[in-house]
Amino acid sequence: MWSEARTEAPLLPPKTKGSAMQGFLKIEKLSKAFVANKPVFEDVSFTLDKGEFVCIIGHSGCGKTTVLNVLAGLDTATSGHVFMDGREVVGPSLERGVVFQGHALMPWLTVRQNIQFAVKSRQPDWSRAEVMAQVEKYVAMVGLSPAIDKKPSQLSGGMKQRVGIARAFCISPKMLLLDEPFGALDALTRGTIQDQLLKIVRQTQQTVFMITHDVDEAILLADRILLMSNGTETDAGYKPGGIAEVVVNPLPRERTRAGLHHLDGYYELRNHIVDFLVSRATAH
Repeated sequence: MWSEARTEAPLLPPKTKGSAMQGFLKIEKLSKAFVANKPVFEDVSFTLDKGEFVCIIGHSGCGKTTVLNVLAGLDTATSGHVFMDGREVVGPSLERGVVFQGHALMPWLTVRQNIQFAVKSRQPDWSRAEVMAQVEKYVAMVGLSPAIDKKPSQLSGGMKQRVGIARAFCISPKMLLLDEPFGALDALTRGTIQDQLLKIVRQTQQTVFMITHDVDEAILLADRILLMSNGTETDAGYKPGGIAEVVVNPLPRERTRAGLHHLDGYYELRNHIVDFLVSRATAH
């Protein structure tokens, strides 16, 4: 059972003297304070293995997006370090693809041109034919070949997000960072894009860190789910938020959206996460 495995494995594995945390991505003792002596979160440490899909869940204000922005190199932590593939993250890099809730497409460019811009930034020495082949490959992968020469104003919200996903994948980043990319979409569109994302991730063996508020989305997509608590005032003073618990997803990795609720252990896992959000999501 996942609950037994979680009980046996501490949040941070014990270290021998001189040892370092293992993993493709290593986050060590991260904290962020916007107000002196009141960090939003403190001592956040976790790892991601190569090819692993990890979701983080928590209420608004707990610092999820700040953590992601630090991983992306778009923000700096007050203290702590982030290492990816053996090198410290100190700024933005094309080695990390980012997809935000807003599609962030350039409205004067077509789908083809938006993705072409990313490919040429990553591979400036490629020929036009090589660039176009890469663009068309990833546009097809997200099912948008018929719309490749349309501008964003001609696309639905779900189509724009698929362009954003194609743009992130087409540069072959070492890691993909997703900040609630489906949060503004209707349920049907959201489900369709979740299926496409799963398909692409399985094809590319991509390493993914994703923020979501949707419990079922996390259970469908993630190998592990980080439960993040909010900072709170206590009788003993202010207690910062942080990673309260790491939940290992025990469901078969080839799970599907349609079959998720039929799997043994699904409701127990879902109820545990919901219980955390309802009654245990503040730091104690």
